[in-house]
Amino acid sequence: MIEIKTFDQAADLENPRRVLKYVLVFCTSGSTTISVDENEFILTENAVITITSGQIHYFRNIQNATGFILEFTYDFFCKDDTDMELIFHNGLFCHFAMNEMITVDNPEIIVRQLEEIKKELIETPYQYQISIHSRIELILIEINRTKINRGDEIYKPDAVFLHFLEAVLKNFEKNLSVNEIAVLIGTTESKLNELSKLHTNKTAQNVIFGLIVSEAKRLFTYEKLSVKEVGYTLGFNDPFYFSNFFKKHTNISPKSYKEKVVLS
Repeated sequence: MIEIKTFDQAADLENPRRVLKYVLVFCTSGSTTISVDENEFILTENAVITITSGQIHYFRNIQNATGFILEFTYDFFCKDDTDMELIFHNGLFCHFAMNEMITVDNPEIIVRQLEEIKKELIETPYQYQISIHSRIELILIEINRTKINRGDEIYKPDAVFLHFLEAVLKNFEKNLSVNEIAVLIGTTESKLNELSKLHTNKTAQNVIFGLIVSEAKRLFTYEKLSVKEVGYTLGFNDPFYFSNFFKKHTNISPKSYKEKVVLS
């Protein structure tokens, strides 16, 4: 549900991995390079990066830095819509590859909360999970305040839209239609289209297509699956149709993409 470790306890993170948890990395000194999906970030002192559930990530030169890695599951943190809106507020833990390094204004606040979370997990006092939840809230609020102080536009996502994204990510293999997802989360297709236009300027169907392409790239890059296997994993019964779909949305064939990844 929740785990915290220091950089010197994270040797395993020097190899690519994906976890179905939200990962927050805070650097207290030095610098380290973090690869998240297809992008690289240099994390420096007093900077944080948030990695959303399912994103492939790993660290290089982590021994040159100190800091914390906090991981928690969706079910642990998102008790209600308010929690859900906070975790994605201002693009934090966003499903659209919006990862960024953020140098926080008041790092001592974040360090204090991370230290307390570590202590709570070791000692497990009465209602420690409630305490940890509140401390994660404080960390996210402090990051959001930094983003607002530097002039970022406030982005507050709608909880229904976030439920939509989570439903897509958990049901790739079923190849659900927009209407089927709407029924699954208790809304309507028109509402999902309205919210998708508001948040991404795309239709709900095109949002789904984008998530499928991102997942396909992860599978090609890190799982070393064949084109046929990736297609089946993402709900395509016909490998030829999947190949056409991938090329239409990336301007490169799956085979060429795989070869590019291997050579890079």
